[in-house]
Amino acid sequence: MFLFSWVIVVTHLNIQPGDHIELKGQVAPDAKSFAVNLGRSGLDLALYFNPRFESQGDAWTIVCNSLQKGEWGEEQREPRFPFQQGQEGKMTFSFDAQEMCVTLQEHLELTFPNRLGLETISFLSVEGDFKVTSLKFK
Repeated sequence: MFLFSWVIVVTHLNIQPGDHIELKGQVAPDAKSFAVNLGRSGLDLALYFNPRFESQGDAWTIVCNSLQKGEWGEEQREPRFPFQQGQEGKMTFSFDAQEMCVTLQEHLELTFPNRLGLETISFLSVEGDFKVTSLKFK
């Protein structure tokens, strides 16, 4: 069995509307799920982005949500799933006053409401069955 369990936390960012966060990495061969979190802090997330290969009753589904003062919002599920276990994953994140935008594997675009109305992203974390190999801020 091949196990990944990675956690990366980046704080004190100053990501503005129109800026991009490019994330590349390796999905574990036996991945169950991973998550990318963007927001003000670990308790205030404008975007909880959680690809689930087989986790919490979901299979091959991307779950998005927000977390405000420790309270979860309503989940949004995306059945289009471009990730493969054991393969490279590429994600680009951006946002504006209305929505969070995610481009996956350079071709699939998803949006999620900016429920917190964030004007700056200062917190990013990546956790789970995904090993980050490149993180760029543009």
